[in-house]
Amino acid sequence: MPDNVKLLLVDDNPMVLGMLQQALTSLAKVTTATDAADALLKAVDDAPDRLVCDYRMPGMDGRQLVEKLKSRPATANFSSFLMASKADIAERLSPQDAADDYLEKPFFLKDATRRVKRMIDRIALEKMAKTAPSDGVVRGNLSQMNVIDLMQSLEMGRKSCQLSLSNEGEKCEVFFAEGQVKHATYGSLVGDEAVFKVLRWTGGNFQLDFEGKTDKETTQLNTQGLLMEGLRLLDESSRDSGGDTEAAAASVPATASAPTPSGRAAGRREEEEDVLLDG
Repeated sequence: MPDNVKLLLVDDNPMVLGMLQQALTSLAKVTTATDAADALLKAVDDAPDRLVCDYRMPGMDGRQLVEKLKSRPATANFSSFLMASKADIAERLSPQDAADDYLEKPFFLKDATRRVKRMIDRIALEKMAKTAPSDGVVRGNLSQMNVIDLMQSLEMGRKSCQLSLSNEGEKCEVFFAEGQVKHATYGSLVGDEAVFKVLRWTGGNFQLDFEGKTDKETTQLNTQGLLMEGLRLLDESSRDSGGDTEAAAASVPATASAPTPSGRAAGRREEEEDVLLDG
């Protein structure tokens, strides 16, 4: 849903700005600015949903830009992500600052993209909920937001709802309470096993009913635990069948990774090919 979320990207380093823009354009409607003054003008003209901004810039720094935007009712409704060095985060920035999160520099491009994507997905889901039809049910396609993206967004937003998934005649029901999966069914399977069956789905449809509730509690793991264990099992299944781990990983998004030796090794290979950004 690239057109659903507006992202304002600000950095005075042209190389960093260009590479981040290229990486994030497929995830959101991206506007760029080379300094805070330019960003302020663009935000006033078209208020962003998400701001990704360098902290150290000439003139107005990233923190001052966030504070100015938050002080204006027309531009105050956004989440912010400041890119800063470890020293600046420890010595100059604090949880009391206006920024919602920080990305420590230097950072790998893929890691930054994954972290920003999680927030974009959450914002997109909240926008979908606000524009839901009269029955209050949000409907979408898993090619827009797949199962793992949905579950992570519901967890981050601490949502309580019923998530209904369908794909080629198969159906799964997952119930959330405050962002945590409490009950799931997939055919004769219930609980954790039902969730594991659908994590690889990237096609089909989903429905979110924020009035959907259940008293049943059949899952043993929390939402993040289900995602991690499910991906571990997928990786294990691929290796046992002689398949390629990276090919299997391509069937699920890169927003989470299984904490297995093979997963860590794959992560190291990715980092060797990845781009380290600083400045």
